[in-house]
Amino acid sequence: MQPSERVKKLWEMWRRCRLCPRECLVNREVQLGTCGVGKELLIGSWGPHPGEESPLTGWRGSGTIFFAGCNLKCVFCQNYDLSHEVRGKRTSSGELIKIMLTLQKYGCHNINLVTPTHVVPWIAEGILAAREKGLEVPVVYNCGGYESVEALRLLEGFVDIYMPDVKYGSDKVGEKYSGVPDYWQVAQRALKEMHRQVGDLEIDSQGLAGKGLLIRHLVLPEQYEGAQKIMDFLQQEISPRTYLNLMAQYYPAYRSGEFPELSCPISPFEYRALQQEAREKGFRLDR
Repeated sequence: MQPSERVKKLWEMWRRCRLCPRECLVNREVQLGTCGVGKELLIGSWGPHPGEESPLTGWRGSGTIFFAGCNLKCVFCQNYDLSHEVRGKRTSSGELIKIMLTLQKYGCHNINLVTPTHVVPWIAEGILAAREKGLEVPVVYNCGGYESVEALRLLEGFVDIYMPDVKYGSDKVGEKYSGVPDYWQVAQRALKEMHRQVGDLEIDSQGLAGKGLLIRHLVLPEQYEGAQKIMDFLQQEISPRTYLNLMAQYYPAYRSGEFPELSCPISPFEYRALQQEAREKGFRLDR
């Protein structure tokens, strides 16, 4: 299928929305999806980011574009003003293309699309046009892991680096904290599709990522076994050479106070134990 035909298919999925596994089926021309976004593309902020994973940040930063809205409703969201309150600036397709090209002009090593799931028709259309205008740096799909395999297949060739934040190794926990009943089932299928498209993360002689799968996992309080389950799946069904960032920066935010177990930081002991286990499994760890 030609890239332009893929874009057309994504717009068809958007109109009676099936872009994510929620499949809320609303007409986004006239209604808001569960993501909080309808017919307008909303961008919260954009610019060079110095704090992403080292193969993305390099020495000139990752060119991040933060989209407003989200298909997950995480109670501990640290960007809730963008994801839940949907605070963003209305942005045209032409402006999105200009932003991508400007980030490349700034010297950013990649275009990092943050929370892209619910706006992929604009993204695919923008990437296609930007490449025609000279966009050459890799495109990073920075998502929450709750992805439609059908939509991912249509993105093949548009995305160079998939970077899902795999949140839970349990459907029950995903329903409790993110409001979806099948998070882990969906995430496993999505991860397999992402890896099929781009393979293990490829890093060049300068330490920069060009293509591949990079996994994030924000370690949550009292979720040690869930993190182990995720790592077991990655080792056994994705690749023992997976590039993994076990993130320790959890802090209580948004509605975390409603859940006593989320009202405290993670245990340093458990975090160090998870890092050691990840090394023993052969993962490439960030930093």
